[in-house]
Amino acid sequence: MADSFFKKENNKKKQKKQQDKISRREERKTNNNKGKELDDMIVYVDINGNFTSLPPHAQNREEDAAKARQSKMAEMITEDTIFSGIVSYMSEKGYGFITEEDSNENIFFHYGQLNEAVKKHDVVHYKKEKTPKGYQATDIKSNK
Repeated sequence: MADSFFKKENNKKKQKKQQDKISRREERKTNNNKGKELDDMIVYVDINGNFTSLPPHAQNREEDAAKARQSKMAEMITEDTIFSGIVSYMSEKGYGFITEEDSNENIFFHYGQLNEAVKKHDVVHYKKEKTPKGYQATDIKSNK
């Protein structure tokens, strides 16, 4: 006896389903992530908690280079060097910040370091002093 129309349709659906399953399996085989080299799968964490591809011994070299650059900059800055900048912030609590003209770096100052009264946005001349938290402006004079 011949198969009915519905049996033929069901057989076609089954064959199509099997073909789709086989094609998906082949696609997974070609696009799988298994079998990568170990070096491709390793990720390191730097001292700041960020992911990096550099191993720890290479990270230390970069930190050492940065420290060396900072120490060279510190050697270049002597106590007699006079810098200029603009007072960018003044607090009622007795401190403020000067934005350095050359590097746009904010330098902390305390009101006790002022030689003259200054206001916000005044151009000032000062000397830098290294502190554990960064640089601090000393001997601040207004540019009038």
